[in-house]
Amino acid sequence: MSDRRSARITCLFLDIGGVLLSDGWNHDARALAASCFALDAAEMEQRHALVFDGYERDEMTLERYLDLVVFYEDRSFTAAQFRSFMFEQSHPIPGMIELFTRLKARNRLKVIVVSNEARELNAHRIRTFALDRLVDAFVSSCFVHLRKPDVRIFQLALDVAQTDIAQVLFVDNTAMHLQIAATLGISGILHTSWHATQSQLAAVGLSDDGGHDAVG
Repeated sequence: MSDRRSARITCLFLDIGGVLLSDGWNHDARALAASCFALDAAEMEQRHALVFDGYERDEMTLERYLDLVVFYEDRSFTAAQFRSFMFEQSHPIPGMIELFTRLKARNRLKVIVVSNEARELNAHRIRTFALDRLVDAFVSSCFVHLRKPDVRIFQLALDVAQTDIAQVLFVDNTAMHLQIAATLGISGILHTSWHATQSQLAAVGLSDDGGHDAVG
């Protein structure tokens, strides 16, 4: 985390996958899908790698993504079954939504999501975990057609936030994303655990009184 901090934090940029929720469709989820549906994991991963950036930038639908990655040949299961499996891989990271909900209320924060999310998964995750109750604006890759670590997605988030950059703090679980954001002057916290993130937030003045026993 940057030690350049004198202004009060008034706006948080948050990742979804790895910070608020589990990753929606990561390598582990795909490996599990390959096992559960008796797919060739290596071939599925190769095909996924060729198209997933485009899917997260909303250049294709989930139906088209699945046609290219899974249903390019006849299967013994349906697309609806596979889609349901994909959605079931999303789970809240214990305590994190609650932590940021308390911090937002206590500190009157603006909360902007800056996340790589495919449209259908993004919609499912927002709806299922009521993320719109916490988040003021979603700068999701599927909406803005840009993906982290492209510096332009962070610039767009700043445009949306309309907040002094010295008052913005970015929480993400990927060091490169924080490094790219830092080139614009955005301070950040590398999320590794509830306790570590809560401690670093407190260090920049975002206290979480009453929530110390929320996790662990």
